[in-house]
Amino acid sequence: MAIAKKAFVWGLFAAGGTVAAIVFPVLEGLQFGSIHAFAQSWVGKSGLFLVLSLSLWHSAHRLRTVFHDFGVRSDALVAKAVYLAALVGTLITALFLFKM
Repeated sequence: MAIAKKAFVWGLFAAGGTVAAIVFPVLEGLQFGSIHAFAQSWVGKSGLFLVLSLSLWHSAHRLRTVFHDFGVRSDALVAKAVYLAALVGTLITALFLFKM
């Protein structure tokens, strides 16, 4: 039986949407100093990494849907492009946060 890739992508999409809806409003209300202090610990770095990377995967899936709605029917190319962008963004986020 082949492993379905859709379940993994939908899981990232759902988790990213939930995190974006719940955590981003809290982060927007905080001052830079408090976020910076939070990001100095490994727990803070891991939390920020999860929030940012899951939001990237959520937005990548949304963009894929938007391209389809606008009539771009080469879904394989669009999927590769948006998910590659989310992967690169996730890697850059990890590099930036864990080098601080």
